[in-house]
Amino acid sequence: MIKLNDIINHESNKPKIGFWKCWSISVGVMIGSGVFLLPSVLAPFGSISFLGWLVTGSAAILISLILGRLSSRTNRSGGFYVYTQDAFGDLPGFLIAWGYWLAIVFSITAISTAFVGYLGVIIPQIGSSSLIQAITASALIWLFAAINIHSINSGAKTQLITVILKLTPLIIIILLGFNSGTVNNIPSFNPQDKSIFGAIATTALLTMWAFIGLEAGTVAAADIINPKKTIPKAILAGTITVTFVYILATASVMMLVPIEILQHSEAPFLDAAKSMGRFGSILIASGVLISTAGSVNGNILLSGQMPMALALDSLAPKILAKKNRGGSPSVSIIFSCIVSTFLLILNYQDGLIEAFIFLISMSTLCTLLPYAISAMAEIKESKKYSNLWVFLSLLAIIYICMAIFGSGVKVLIWGLVLILAGLPLYYLNKKFI
Repeated sequence: MIKLNDIINHESNKPKIGFWKCWSISVGVMIGSGVFLLPSVLAPFGSISFLGWLVTGSAAILISLILGRLSSRTNRSGGFYVYTQDAFGDLPGFLIAWGYWLAIVFSITAISTAFVGYLGVIIPQIGSSSLIQAITASALIWLFAAINIHSINSGAKTQLITVILKLTPLIIIILLGFNSGTVNNIPSFNPQDKSIFGAIATTALLTMWAFIGLEAGTVAAADIINPKKTIPKAILAGTITVTFVYILATASVMMLVPIEILQHSEAPFLDAAKSMGRFGSILIASGVLISTAGSVNGNILLSGQMPMALALDSLAPKILAKKNRGGSPSVSIIFSCIVSTFLLILNYQDGLIEAFIFLISMSTLCTLLPYAISAMAEIKESKKYSNLWVFLSLLAIIYICMAIFGSGVKVLIWGLVLILAGLPLYYLNKKFI
């Protein structure tokens, strides 16, 4: 006899994420808070920064192609973890999963911190108190945790909605810039008179944070419809979308805001929208808040997938593999959000900006390493039959290594310590499970 619970569980386990939701997961995680500050950060380097965008965008597209090839060979959830485990075994797979999970929880904390920072500008009472900032950021985390715990589909739907909403103000600024701006405002090519290579390398590293998250669409493979075909198309389309939006939005802001104002601006998109009056301010402020909130949602969606993937392979406690009726790895999401909230409270003692810089640096490093290992996994597979993909993977590794070493000694040491901290957990789990 077929029971109702069996039907419900069967339905909840059916893949519910199609191309556009998968696309939105990658786009939504990539477009967070970074793009809204980068025009000011890049302005002092001049228009050579567009070459930095092109280098980073090209590298990101190359990485998405490599991840697409790897994802086309498996239906398993876990992304980086699955690719590493298949190529190099359990221990490397575990360490990559551990490192990437750390990157996700750091991102949740960092981006919720950025959200509260922007909200504090609009509501001064929030910005005036570190305690209120911490409480507000924690509330944001647990709001999206509740949505993603309800079901994997509700988290994916929320992601698609927030991506559409966050792209709207960016597209309006792009149209405004090319309609009302002037190319005379664009900074000179290389005002700091740096070497061409040095200037491009520096701006490429600065823009890399804005592409972290391109891999997001690969992680929940078991919940994606026809993942071997959907994932490669979705993450490539997502990376190309973001590359064009970033470059065009940066150009538009530079055309709308004179360089002497732009290079000192703390809200470049807000300055670019001044010609639209109060509506422009509301539009950009809303866009920033929706963008950061959507990125928090996307990272929380991912936060349950990596512990679940490890638990399914008996490399983490089995309870982390538990799914509810909505197909959500609820225990893993709750555990991840508890850790993110703890990091949030801990880092607010150092102040908003210091916390944000450290957290995004750690998150970037812990994501770049899995990029490199994934490229190595592709080399191992492709050397049997495709020299072209070996060459392309080597190019990706060179760029990733450049970005890793650009993170700085402090971040590298902390990153190494945190990743190696996973070793005792691996062996303890092997012993007791």
